[in-house]
Amino acid sequence: MPKSDEYFKIFSKISKSIQSSSDREEILTLIVESAVESMNAKACSLFLIRSRSDNDGLFYPAAQVGLSESYIHSGPAKGRDITRDILMKGGYMAVKDATVDPRVENHQAKKKEGIASLLVVPVIAERDPIGILALYTAEPRDFTKQEADFLRALADQGGIAIMKAHSDYRQKRNLELLASVSEHLSSSLDIKIVLHLMTSEITQAFDLLGVTIRLMDERSRELKLVASYGLSEKYLNKGPVCSDRIQTVLKDKAEVIDDVATYAIDYQAERKAEGIVSMVHLPISIKGKVIGIMGLYSDTKRVISDDDVSLLSSIARQCGLAIQNGSLYLQLEQDKKNLEEEIWGHKSWF
Repeated sequence: MPKSDEYFKIFSKISKSIQSSSDREEILTLIVESAVESMNAKACSLFLIRSRSDNDGLFYPAAQVGLSESYIHSGPAKGRDITRDILMKGGYMAVKDATVDPRVENHQAKKKEGIASLLVVPVIAERDPIGILALYTAEPRDFTKQEADFLRALADQGGIAIMKAHSDYRQKRNLELLASVSEHLSSSLDIKIVLHLMTSEITQAFDLLGVTIRLMDERSRELKLVASYGLSEKYLNKGPVCSDRIQTVLKDKAEVIDDVATYAIDYQAERKAEGIVSMVHLPISIKGKVIGIMGLYSDTKRVISDDDVSLLSSIARQCGLAIQNGSLYLQLEQDKKNLEEEIWGHKSWF
């Protein structure tokens, strides 16, 4: 069978798997196994960069076949450096002797593992390099351009599978978070309880360092803390937060700061000491009037998507609804008390 026909069958199989399954591990395993089988190789592994926001950008194994555990964990590699270098130099890296070539690491480990040659291509997701797909052979080989193109196509399939799984996860997370917030709104009229539950849910759902909710004090024009989760008491008590600094939020818009070290903001030293790297401030409003802000804080540099801002803005509006409902309840309680006192006064007439 011609190689092109074999490659086509493999692509068809992987594409069907991506369409029918959201199991990322299953699809990535299929990709590395298909690469070994179709390219007559010793092994194949798919490494992902641990975090897009991680300064070191180290690799971790997401799927592999044919390699020992000791080799897979033989030492970290700078994921971003490698993927950028590959992209700049033709889109792939072919290494005939992986035991001596200075472009790769862990020469002795490769020799012990029985690895002769190596072909490496980047894994791309939304135009962003997120990892590598590496093919290993037991015998020295001069890789052809067709082989490199095929492995790159497999890596592209891996990127698609990863993004699909990530999209499915986000949809599930968002639905669960909205359902949880709605449940909190209906479970209690105690504003403090509801807002505390909201801050904890958001922190955990988005893997944040912490979340705060501050409401405007009309007399002092300061933003007073009413609920928080995940942040230290020392940070929370750092000093008054004046409303003047957040004019963007008070105009009913989101304020996104991806790196506090590069912005002229208040309490910059305190934020850095707390471990805050990125933060988002969202308006909390009632009937079109901004009454406070929700602050979200991350200890890594985060890329906040428009979809995330839209979802979190919706939750901030739910906070406004919770505060409004709680205020109405307190007003009704006061009206009820006044009415009871008035009725009791009428009874004294008899």
